Amino acid sequence: MAPTPPGQHPGTPGPAPGPAPAGLIWTRPPKEKRERPTREAIVAAATDLADTHGLDAVSIRRIAAALQTRPMDLYGHFARKDELIDLMADQAAAGAVLGQIPRHWRDALAAIAHALRAVCLAHPWIVTAAGRQALIGPNVIRHVEQSLQATAALGLDWTTRLAIWRAVDSYTMGHAHLSPGRDHSDGTTADDPGWRAAAGAYLQDLAGSGDFPNLAAFGAAGLLHGTYDELTFETGLNWLLTGIAADAQATAHPAPCRPKFPGVSPGPCSPGDT
Repeated sequence: MAPTPPGQHPGTPGPAPGPAPAGLIWTRPPKEKRERPTREAIVAAATDLADTHGLDAVSIRRIAAALQTRPMDLYGHFARKDELIDLMADQAAAGAVLGQIPRHWRDALAAIAHALRAVCLAHPWIVTAAGRQALIGPNVIRHVEQSLQATAALGLDWTTRLAIWRAVDSYTMGHAHLSPGRDHSDGTTADDPGWRAAAGAYLQDLAGSGDFPNLAAFGAAGLLHGTYDELTFETGLNWLLTGIAADAQATAHPAPCRPKFPGVSPGPCSPGDT
């Protein structure tokens, strides 16, 4: 989906009437609550459409129909369709923000990853949205802040901590993206029992051909996901966190001790120092 040009409202073929709202959507307050439909109602209707039919199904005309209002009544809220997607994604991302993160960095990153995966499975289009535009809403930033806070005690530089956040998010969102049935747009086959039966038989034939001995030993059904998805996510996440732990142990800088005398700069702790 190409970003809608400035001055053109989402879901319209040409320039929208009147001046487009100025500034980022995050710096522009919503219109007064008494105006209908409200920004919140528009975002909720758009999210329902995306959850049911995929992100490409979201348009001003379909949202207006869901809200039983005119498309013109929605035009004053957004300068571009990107802004509506920003609001939708950030509302969904609230589910990835933990009430409190665990104290140990590994437990914290694991909990954050599981929360993010749940959001991506509930709202599969958010992975698509993240691949199309930078998501910088307040809930997204709270999620990033928690991910960075989780690694604060590891003694790593900022570049490495940012890389850890991106690695965990990329793994989590990528795994969710490949989960069966995550794309709710029209024409998907993952939930079609007839397709799954035919695909299983086809893979079993390949396994029995003798050309794929590893597939035959493992079992063709494993390639269709489903049963193994939770296991593969947990296993892969543990591998990733173990690698992060090993790298952090090799590269972390020890925290400086408090100076023992006034005016003396602190240095690395020696065994027994506090």
